[in-house]
Amino acid sequence: MPLLTRMLNAPLSIDVRRGAVASLGELLADGRIVTEGRVAIAVGPGQGDQIAEHVRPSLSACEVFHVEGGTVDAAVSLGSRLRAGSYEAVVGIGGGRTIDATKYAATLSGIPMVSVATNLSHDGICSPVASLVHDKGKGSFGVVMPLAMIVDLDYVHAAPDRLVRAGIGDVVSNFSAVEDWLLAAEECGERVDRMALTVARTAAEALLHQPGSVDSDRFLTVLAEGLVLSGMAMAFAGDSRPASGGDHEILHAIDALFPDTANHGELAGIGAAFCYHLRATRLGAGQERLEEILDCLGRHGLPRFPADIGLSPEQFAEAVRYAPQTRPGRYTILEHLGLDEDETRKAVHEYVQAHGG
Repeated sequence: MPLLTRMLNAPLSIDVRRGAVASLGELLADGRIVTEGRVAIAVGPGQGDQIAEHVRPSLSACEVFHVEGGTVDAAVSLGSRLRAGSYEAVVGIGGGRTIDATKYAATLSGIPMVSVATNLSHDGICSPVASLVHDKGKGSFGVVMPLAMIVDLDYVHAAPDRLVRAGIGDVVSNFSAVEDWLLAAEECGERVDRMALTVARTAAEALLHQPGSVDSDRFLTVLAEGLVLSGMAMAFAGDSRPASGGDHEILHAIDALFPDTANHGELAGIGAAFCYHLRATRLGAGQERLEEILDCLGRHGLPRFPADIGLSPEQFAEAVRYAPQTRPGRYTILEHLGLDEDETRKAVHEYVQAHGG
C-alpha cells in the first residue's frame, strides 16, 4: 500500500517562554538560516532597540535598521536596504506593524525572516500575510511565513496591556472564519482544507475558556501559541481563509471608513461576535458560541459593542454594509444574507439591545 504524505509549511523553531530572546544568537547560528553571519535586524518603536542591543554581542556581524511604521513604503525601503547589504537573513523585532513590514521586505529581498514578537496583538507574528498601509488605505499582502519565531514573555509583560489583550480577539475570530469557510463550501462548492480548519479552530478552542489573564505566563503562552497556530493554518491553506471571514471584512471596513478606531485584534473580536449574532438570529445556529465569545471578550476587557470603539450603531452598520467590498470574491455570512441598509441597521440595533451594549 502506498504511503501518502503531506508536506506542511511550518517554522523551523518556535520558542515561547521567559528569556527566550537570549537564544536568538544560537538560533541564527543554525546553518539552515545563515552561514556567514550577515544578519540585519529591523526594529520598530518601543522595545525593539532594547532587544537589538541585548542580542548584538551574540551576533558576529549585524546591522540594525529602524522601520518607520507599518506601511508599504517603509517595507519597500527596508527591502531595498536588505538587498544592497547582501544579508543572509533579517530579524524583525517589535509589534505587528514592524513584523509585517519586515516580512514583506524579506519577501522582496528573497531572504529568510525571523520574527521576535514584543506583543501579541494579532496573528501576523507568524503568518504568510502582511497587513500594510498604502495610499488607498490598508491592504493584505501574501508574504513568506517567518522561518523561525521567538516570543519572550519578559518583553510581552512589558508591552502595553491593550496590545497584548488584542490578540485574544484575533484568535477567537477563527471560529467565525471557520464557519464562513464551511458556509462557502455548502453554498458555493468552495474547497475546504480540513487540516487548516482543524488547526485554526483548535487554537481558538484552547484560548476561549483558558483561565487567568494576560498577567499570567500560562495564559500568555496559550495566546502566543494560538496566534502561531492561526498563522500556520493560513500557510497550510495557502490563503487567509481559516482565520479571516466576515469578521475580518468588518474589521477592514472599519479601518477604511473610520481609521484609527481600534486595533486589529479588537476589531476582529467585535466582528466575530456580530457575525455570530447574524447566524443566531438569521440562521438559527450559533447562539451558544456567541455567548461564549461575548463572555471571553468581556472577561478580558475587549470591545464588544460599537460604542466600545467609539462608533454609533449607524456607523457600525455602515461598516457592515461596506464590508463585502473589502474582500471581493470571498463568501461569508455577510454575502450569504445580503442585508440591505435598513436590515443591517436593524440587525446592529438588535445586537446592541440583546446583549446589553
